Amino acid sequence: MNEELEAYCASEYSKLSRVIVCEPRHMAIRDIINETQKEFMEENIDQARAVEQHAHFTKALEREGIEVIKLPPESTYPEQVFTRDIGFTLGNTVYVAEMATTIRQGEELILKSWLETHDIPFFNLHKNHIEGGDVIIDGSTIYIGVSDRTDESSIRHLQSLLPEYDVIAIPFIEKFLHLDCVFNVISPTEALIFPEAHAKKELDLLASRYDIIEVTKKEQFTLGTNVLSIGNKKLFSLPCNEQVNRKLRQRGYDIIEVDISEIIKSGGSFRCCTMPLLRTTKKM
Repeated sequence: MNEELEAYCASEYSKLSRVIVCEPRHMAIRDIINETQKEFMEENIDQARAVEQHAHFTKALEREGIEVIKLPPESTYPEQVFTRDIGFTLGNTVYVAEMATTIRQGEELILKSWLETHDIPFFNLHKNHIEGGDVIIDGSTIYIGVSDRTDESSIRHLQSLLPEYDVIAIPFIEKFLHLDCVFNVISPTEALIFPEAHAKKELDLLASRYDIIEVTKKEQFTLGTNVLSIGNKKLFSLPCNEQVNRKLRQRGYDIIEVDISEIIKSGGSFRCCTMPLLRTTKKM
Protein backbone atom coordinates (compact mmCIF):
# COMPACT_ATOMS: atom_id res chain seq x y z
CA MET A 1 0.00 0.00 0.00
CA ASN A 2 1.15 3.51 -0.72
CA GLU A 3 2.18 4.74 2.73
CA GLU A 4 1.45 8.35 1.84
CA LEU A 5 -2.19 7.48 1.24
CA GLU A 6 -2.88 5.26 4.22
CA ALA A 7 -6.26 5.36 5.91
CA TYR A 8 -6.89 5.50 9.65
CA CYS A 9 -9.62 6.82 11.89
CA ALA A 10 -10.53 6.11 15.52
CA SER A 11 -12.65 9.10 16.55
CA GLU A 12 -14.51 12.19 15.39
CA TYR A 13 -12.08 14.63 17.01
CA SER A 14 -8.51 13.40 16.45
CA LYS A 15 -6.26 15.54 14.28
CA LEU A 16 -7.50 15.44 10.70
CA SER A 17 -4.77 14.93 8.11
CA ARG A 18 -6.53 13.76 4.94
CA VAL A 19 -10.13 14.17 3.82
CA ILE A 20 -12.28 13.35 0.79
CA VAL A 21 -14.60 16.00 -0.66
CA CYS A 22 -16.48 16.61 -3.90
CA GLU A 23 -17.14 19.96 -5.54
CA PRO A 24 -20.89 20.77 -5.77
CA ARG A 25 -20.71 21.52 -9.48
CA HIS A 26 -23.99 19.71 -10.24
CA MET A 27 -25.71 20.35 -6.93
CA ALA A 28 -29.48 20.73 -7.14
CA ILE A 29 -32.64 19.77 -5.30
CA ARG A 30 -34.22 17.36 -7.79
CA ASP A 31 -36.15 14.94 -5.58
CA ILE A 32 -37.00 16.06 -2.05
CA ILE A 33 -35.21 13.61 0.24
CA ASN A 34 -35.17 15.54 3.53
CA GLU A 35 -37.07 18.21 5.46
CA THR A 36 -34.59 21.00 4.73
CA GLN A 37 -34.98 20.55 0.99
CA LYS A 38 -38.74 21.07 1.34
CA GLU A 39 -38.01 24.62 2.53
CA PHE A 40 -35.75 25.45 -0.39
CA MET A 41 -37.22 23.44 -3.27
CA GLU A 42 -38.63 26.48 -5.07
CA GLU A 43 -35.56 28.71 -4.85
CA ASN A 44 -33.27 25.67 -5.18
CA ILE A 45 -29.45 25.85 -5.22
CA ASP A 46 -27.32 28.57 -6.78
CA GLN A 47 -24.65 26.24 -8.14
CA ALA A 48 -22.05 28.95 -8.79
CA ARG A 49 -22.40 30.25 -5.24
CA ALA A 50 -22.26 26.72 -3.81
CA VAL A 51 -19.06 26.00 -5.75
CA GLU A 52 -17.52 29.28 -4.56
CA GLN A 53 -18.39 28.61 -0.92
CA HIS A 54 -17.09 25.03 -1.17
CA ALA A 55 -13.81 26.34 -2.60
CA HIS A 56 -13.43 28.70 0.36
CA PHE A 57 -14.04 25.76 2.70
CA THR A 58 -11.50 23.48 1.02
CA LYS A 59 -8.89 26.26 1.01
CA ALA A 60 -9.52 26.77 4.73
CA LEU A 61 -8.93 23.04 5.27
CA GLU A 62 -5.68 23.24 3.33
CA ARG A 63 -4.55 26.25 5.39
CA GLU A 64 -4.88 23.99 8.42
CA GLY A 65 -2.43 21.54 6.83
CA ILE A 66 -5.10 19.04 5.77
CA GLU A 67 -4.68 17.20 2.47
CA VAL A 68 -7.90 17.58 0.49
CA ILE A 69 -8.75 14.82 -2.00
CA LYS A 70 -11.42 15.73 -4.54
CA LEU A 71 -13.61 13.08 -6.13
CA PRO A 72 -14.77 13.90 -9.67
CA PRO A 73 -18.26 15.45 -9.67
CA GLU A 74 -20.71 13.83 -12.10
CA SER A 75 -23.92 15.38 -13.38
CA THR A 76 -25.86 12.23 -12.46
CA TYR A 77 -25.41 12.90 -8.74
CA PRO A 78 -26.82 16.20 -7.40
CA GLU A 79 -26.02 15.27 -3.76
CA GLN A 80 -22.41 14.23 -4.38
CA VAL A 81 -21.02 17.10 -2.30
CA PHE A 82 -22.04 15.12 0.81
CA THR A 83 -19.12 12.69 0.72
CA ARG A 84 -19.59 11.72 4.38
CA ASP A 85 -22.49 9.46 3.46
CA ILE A 86 -20.78 7.18 0.95
CA GLY A 87 -18.47 5.54 3.46
CA PHE A 88 -16.63 5.81 6.75
CA THR A 89 -13.07 5.08 7.83
CA LEU A 90 -12.70 2.82 10.86
CA GLY A 91 -9.23 1.70 11.84
CA ASN A 92 -7.29 1.20 8.61
CA THR A 93 -10.31 0.27 6.52
CA VAL A 94 -12.85 2.32 4.60
CA TYR A 95 -16.33 0.79 4.86
CA VAL A 96 -18.48 1.47 1.80
CA ALA A 97 -22.23 0.81 1.93
CA GLU A 98 -24.93 0.99 -0.69
CA MET A 99 -26.85 4.26 -0.74
CA ALA A 100 -30.47 4.06 0.41
CA THR A 101 -32.06 6.59 -1.96
CA THR A 102 -32.22 6.11 -5.72
CA ILE A 103 -30.90 9.60 -6.49
CA ARG A 104 -27.66 8.81 -4.65
CA GLN A 105 -27.11 5.21 -5.71
CA GLY A 106 -23.89 4.93 -7.69
CA GLU A 107 -21.92 7.59 -5.78
CA GLU A 108 -20.21 4.79 -3.88
CA LEU A 109 -18.81 3.37 -7.13
CA ILE A 110 -16.78 6.55 -7.67
CA LEU A 111 -15.33 6.26 -4.17
CA LYS A 112 -14.51 2.57 -4.63
CA SER A 113 -12.78 3.30 -7.92
CA TRP A 114 -10.62 5.94 -6.24
CA LEU A 115 -9.77 3.63 -3.33
CA GLU A 116 -8.82 0.82 -5.71
CA THR A 117 -6.60 3.14 -7.74
CA HIS A 118 -4.70 4.16 -4.59
CA ASP A 119 -4.53 0.66 -3.04
CA ILE A 120 -6.48 1.71 0.05
CA PRO A 121 -8.19 -1.21 1.82
CA PHE A 122 -11.96 -1.03 1.79
CA PHE A 123 -14.78 -3.33 2.79
CA ASN A 124 -17.88 -3.40 0.63
CA LEU A 125 -20.97 -3.60 2.85
CA HIS A 126 -22.91 -5.30 0.06
CA LYS A 127 -26.70 -4.87 0.28
CA ASN A 128 -26.28 -2.91 3.52
CA HIS A 129 -27.65 0.60 4.03
CA ILE A 130 -25.39 2.42 6.48
CA GLU A 131 -24.75 6.01 5.44
CA GLY A 132 -21.78 7.75 7.00
CA GLY A 133 -23.88 10.61 8.34
CA ASP A 134 -25.37 8.09 10.76
CA VAL A 135 -21.98 6.81 11.99
CA ILE A 136 -20.30 8.54 14.95
CA ILE A 137 -16.99 6.97 16.06
CA ASP A 138 -15.51 7.38 19.53
CA GLY A 139 -12.71 4.92 20.16
CA SER A 140 -14.12 1.43 20.74
CA THR A 141 -17.70 2.75 20.59
CA ILE A 142 -19.62 3.33 17.38
CA TYR A 143 -22.97 5.11 17.54
CA ILE A 144 -25.15 4.44 14.50
CA GLY A 145 -28.37 6.29 13.86
CA VAL A 146 -31.45 4.32 12.90
CA SER A 147 -32.89 6.44 10.09
CA ASP A 148 -34.53 6.38 6.69
CA ARG A 149 -31.02 5.83 5.30
CA THR A 150 -29.60 3.33 7.80
CA ASP A 151 -31.59 0.26 8.81
CA GLU A 152 -31.35 -1.93 11.89
CA SER A 153 -30.52 -5.15 10.03
CA SER A 154 -27.48 -3.45 8.46
CA ILE A 155 -26.39 -2.21 11.89
CA ARG A 156 -26.65 -5.76 13.28
CA HIS A 157 -24.58 -7.04 10.37
CA LEU A 158 -21.89 -4.45 11.04
CA GLN A 159 -21.83 -5.44 14.72
CA SER A 160 -21.21 -9.07 13.69
CA LEU A 161 -18.30 -7.91 11.53
CA LEU A 162 -16.81 -5.79 14.33
CA PRO A 163 -17.01 -7.82 17.56
CA GLU A 164 -14.19 -5.77 19.10
CA TYR A 165 -16.37 -2.62 18.95
CA ASP A 166 -19.42 -1.64 20.94
CA VAL A 167 -21.90 -0.77 18.21
CA ILE A 168 -24.84 1.16 19.66
CA ALA A 169 -27.97 1.83 17.60
CA ILE A 170 -29.41 5.30 18.26
CA PRO A 171 -32.99 5.77 17.04
CA PHE A 172 -34.09 9.37 16.52
CA ILE A 173 -36.93 11.25 14.84
CA GLU A 174 -36.34 10.32 11.22
CA LYS A 175 -37.26 13.68 9.68
CA PHE A 176 -33.82 14.90 10.79
CA LEU A 177 -32.17 12.75 8.08
CA HIS A 178 -28.92 11.61 9.73
CA LEU A 179 -27.66 11.20 13.27
CA ASP A 180 -25.01 13.89 12.78
CA CYS A 181 -27.81 16.41 12.20
CA VAL A 182 -28.87 15.97 15.85
CA PHE A 183 -25.81 14.51 17.65
CA ASN A 184 -22.05 14.87 17.27
CA VAL A 185 -19.15 13.92 19.54
CA ILE A 186 -16.53 16.69 19.60
CA SER A 187 -14.15 15.50 22.35
CA PRO A 188 -13.70 12.48 24.64
CA THR A 189 -16.07 14.15 27.12
CA GLU A 190 -18.31 16.54 25.12
CA ALA A 191 -21.05 16.23 22.53
CA LEU A 192 -23.44 18.52 20.69
CA ILE A 193 -27.06 17.38 20.75
CA PHE A 194 -30.51 18.53 19.69
CA PRO A 195 -32.60 17.02 22.51
CA GLU A 196 -35.98 17.16 20.77
CA ALA A 197 -34.86 14.56 18.21
CA HIS A 198 -34.30 11.84 20.81
CA ALA A 199 -36.38 9.76 23.20
CA LYS A 200 -35.57 9.82 26.92
CA LYS A 201 -33.75 6.48 26.77
CA GLU A 202 -31.22 7.74 24.22
CA LEU A 203 -30.89 11.15 25.89
CA ASP A 204 -30.13 9.50 29.23
CA LEU A 205 -27.57 7.18 27.63
CA LEU A 206 -25.71 9.99 25.85
CA ALA A 207 -25.89 12.31 28.89
CA SER A 208 -24.34 9.55 31.02
CA ARG A 209 -21.36 9.42 28.65
CA TYR A 210 -20.86 13.06 27.66
CA ASP A 211 -21.15 16.61 28.89
CA ILE A 212 -24.02 17.61 26.61
CA ILE A 213 -24.02 20.94 24.77
CA GLU A 214 -27.61 21.58 23.71
CA VAL A 215 -28.43 23.02 20.29
CA THR A 216 -31.62 25.07 19.87
CA LYS A 217 -34.35 24.27 17.35
CA LYS A 218 -33.36 27.33 15.28
CA GLU A 219 -29.70 26.34 15.12
CA GLN A 220 -30.52 22.69 14.50
CA PHE A 221 -32.25 23.84 11.30
CA THR A 222 -28.98 25.53 10.30
CA LEU A 223 -27.15 22.33 11.28
CA GLY A 224 -25.53 23.52 14.49
CA THR A 225 -24.53 19.96 15.43
CA ASN A 226 -22.93 19.29 12.05
CA VAL A 227 -19.56 20.82 12.83
CA LEU A 228 -16.29 19.30 11.62
CA SER A 229 -13.64 18.69 14.27
CA ILE A 230 -10.07 18.78 12.94
CA GLY A 231 -8.23 18.13 16.22
CA ASN A 232 -6.61 20.21 18.95
CA LYS A 233 -10.04 21.60 19.99
CA LYS A 234 -10.43 23.28 16.62
CA LEU A 235 -13.51 22.90 14.43
CA PHE A 236 -15.46 24.33 11.51
CA SER A 237 -18.86 25.88 12.22
CA LEU A 238 -21.28 28.15 10.37
CA PRO A 239 -21.18 31.88 11.28
CA CYS A 240 -24.99 31.93 11.66
CA ASN A 241 -24.90 29.43 14.55
CA GLU A 242 -23.95 32.10 17.05
CA GLN A 243 -25.16 30.31 20.22
CA VAL A 244 -23.33 27.10 19.38
CA ASN A 245 -20.16 28.98 18.54
CA ARG A 246 -20.33 31.03 21.73
CA LYS A 247 -20.82 27.93 23.90
CA LEU A 248 -17.91 26.19 22.20
CA ARG A 249 -15.58 29.19 22.56
CA GLN A 250 -16.46 29.35 26.26
CA ARG A 251 -15.22 25.78 26.50
CA GLY A 252 -11.91 26.63 24.86
CA TYR A 253 -12.62 25.64 21.28
CA ASP A 254 -11.07 27.48 18.34
CA ILE A 255 -13.92 28.05 15.86
CA ILE A 256 -13.20 28.46 12.16
CA GLU A 257 -16.23 30.18 10.66
CA VAL A 258 -16.87 29.62 6.96
CA ASP A 259 -20.09 30.46 5.14
CA ILE A 260 -21.53 27.48 3.26
CA SER A 261 -25.13 28.70 3.55
CA GLU A 262 -25.93 27.73 -0.05
CA ILE A 263 -24.84 24.13 0.50
CA ILE A 264 -26.83 23.63 3.70
CA LYS A 265 -30.05 24.29 1.77
CA SER A 266 -29.81 20.66 0.72
CA GLY A 267 -29.58 19.42 4.31
CA GLY A 268 -25.88 19.02 5.11
CA SER A 269 -23.04 21.11 6.53
CA PHE A 270 -19.31 20.71 7.22
CA ARG A 271 -19.40 17.16 8.58
CA CYS A 272 -21.65 16.03 5.73
CA CYS A 273 -19.27 17.54 3.14
CA THR A 274 -16.21 15.64 4.36
CA MET A 275 -15.20 11.98 4.60
CA PRO A 276 -12.11 11.73 6.82
CA LEU A 277 -9.57 9.31 5.43
CA LEU A 278 -6.78 9.86 7.92
CA ARG A 279 -6.84 11.10 11.50
CA THR A 280 -3.86 10.75 13.80
CA THR A 281 -4.11 8.69 16.98
CA LYS A 282 -3.71 11.81 19.12
CA LYS A 283 -7.15 12.26 20.68
CA MET A 284 -7.46 16.03 20.62
